[in-house]
Amino acid sequence: MPSADTTPTTPATELRRLGLNRTADDLNDIIAMATRKRWSPTALLEHIAAAELEDRQRRSVERRLTCARLGRFKPLADWDWNWPAALERPALERILTLDFLSRGENVILVGAQGLGKTMLAKNIAHQAILAGHSALFTTAADLLLDLNGQETARTLERRLKHYSRPALLAVD
Repeated sequence: MPSADTTPTTPATELRRLGLNRTADDLNDIIAMATRKRWSPTALLEHIAAAELEDRQRRSVERRLTCARLGRFKPLADWDWNWPAALERPALERILTLDFLSRGENVILVGAQGLGKTMLAKNIAHQAILAGHSALFTTAADLLLDLNGQETARTLERRLKHYSRPALLAVD
């Protein structure tokens, strides 16, 4: 005969077991707001569902940003469009729409050293993450060292899958 669990459970504990962490964290505030605003049960459930979806989306973006290994970079909002003069802003804005991902096309940024190719690549990867795609940023040297360091064909294949898994692979 199975023994009954005698540990007391709280609604917050049960919500956490269901994976509703945001609701569990804010349970007292949600109940107070629902009481104060006299929400119907449907309105309360709609609020909980919206808050959980928002929290999951935020954590998903944070997780994809961490996995992308972008590091620190200058956002395009701070970009000086007057330098370098050869940068084609319409072409960059077209790239930032990320249409090339759905078509399976490559984007190659070419220019002299110090013009901002790395910063642009990181911004493209960041835009892809915000649009819901996965991305990975690496340097060509790190990529080659990693692949060259694999001792067996099986581990090499596994590493190649690692690099081909993201929707966007940015190699600097």
